[in-house]
Amino acid sequence: MPAITNSILFNTDVADAIVSAMQIFPVTNAWNEDISRLPVLVNSDAMIAQIIADLSAGRRKLQVFEEMNFVLVPDNQVPVPIQFVDYPDESDPGPYPIPWNMPVEGWPSEVTNSFQSWQQDTNNVGGDRHAIIVQPGGGYIWEMWQAKLLTNGAWQAANGAKFNLNTNGLRPAGWTSGDAAGLPMFPALVRYDECRRGMVEHACRIVVARSRAAYIYPATHYASSTPATQTNVPAMGQRLRLKSGFAIPSGWAPEERALLLGLKKYGALVADNGNFFSISICPDDRWSPNAFGHIFGISITNFEIVQSTGPNGGPRSAGAPVASAGPDQSVPIATPAQLQVYVHFSGGLPVIRWTQYAGPAAVTFGDATQTNTTASFSAPGAYTLLLSADDGIHAAAYDAVNITVGPAAIVSTIQITGTTASITWAGGSGPYVVESAAALPGAWSGVLTTSQATASIPITTSQGFFRVRGQ
Repeated sequence: MPAITNSILFNTDVADAIVSAMQIFPVTNAWNEDISRLPVLVNSDAMIAQIIADLSAGRRKLQVFEEMNFVLVPDNQVPVPIQFVDYPDESDPGPYPIPWNMPVEGWPSEVTNSFQSWQQDTNNVGGDRHAIIVQPGGGYIWEMWQAKLLTNGAWQAANGAKFNLNTNGLRPAGWTSGDAAGLPMFPALVRYDECRRGMVEHACRIVVARSRAAYIYPATHYASSTPATQTNVPAMGQRLRLKSGFAIPSGWAPEERALLLGLKKYGALVADNGNFFSISICPDDRWSPNAFGHIFGISITNFEIVQSTGPNGGPRSAGAPVASAGPDQSVPIATPAQLQVYVHFSGGLPVIRWTQYAGPAAVTFGDATQTNTTASFSAPGAYTLLLSADDGIHAAAYDAVNITVGPAAIVSTIQITGTTASITWAGGSGPYVVESAAALPGAWSGVLTTSQATASIPITTSQGFFRVRGQ
């Protein structure tokens, strides 16, 4: 992660480099959970129908809004006082590390005046005015609703919430956050850096017109008068998934393809009530032209409601596999690397897979589905091989091994003088092993180990063959 010495806005290459290097909540967190294999709720169709019925006829398709932004701050960012005016009893107390350039929701996509005027809302635009501060070094986020800079330089907000990015901890039961569901917003935002990599790598926050008076993990708060018994109305924290059968056209923009792939794998969590079926993305002038234009034509019927996992379910349950790819190795080009490794598991039998993560040329595995196998290399260089174990429930376990493949040692000359063979070679790296065989094909046996690129070998038979192996 690049060093953070001052406050950095979200829509910059520097912010991309920092956020790309972050672990945003543990891999077992609900925001990072692969829900592509979770079962569909029995009342999924009825719930989708209700979500549609609660919207006006012109708003029954997926929407994306360029609204949410954030700022990255260093660990030594000076905290400042903040007053909470609506929900102080459900807020984490200040001071908060608010920098001078903290953006407020809607900037810059909706701004018609200066940055500071938008912070102060001098035009009385109103709205949710969410604000998000991220401290990558310490691993914390602070999020506010209806944040506003006062004319005296102080800040106020309706409420404020602090989250630890290193844990799966939740808000206290019944507490709200910057979002009505009591959820964090930062891990849900669709960002430029991840779309550029090809997939939104987490669940999104989704807004529905109406929710019921209930919340399910990982939500902690509801905001509705609809009785909890009306189970065809979604609860806060309800998990939706884009149907696997939805065909994503190859000609669509990379950003919308990345978003839709993420909605198939990680889905979306109901986080708030609103007048749209919508997902929040970061406003960014680096998006390609019409980056999300096709999204507005996707019917809500392409989504389904899946069975959510609780605090001790899915990837958070016991029995997660652990992979160990073994110590790093060095091998000569002609010698396959012996991969003698292990995977621990106590749940279902995981699927084992070896893949090449990096290296200058192709790698051939003896059997990529076995822990104990071989890897053969087609060129010298530095390689990284990745071992994964996936039981379909927990986050896949990974471990990597670095293998340095040395160049071949090539024999240059063999000169016979009396009963001695003088051999020279080039390439490879020592120590070298000189081997001999009486015939070809035949058994090779070592006759000399040396750190030099030359050797003198006694000749004891009328004919023979020699070879040299480097490390």
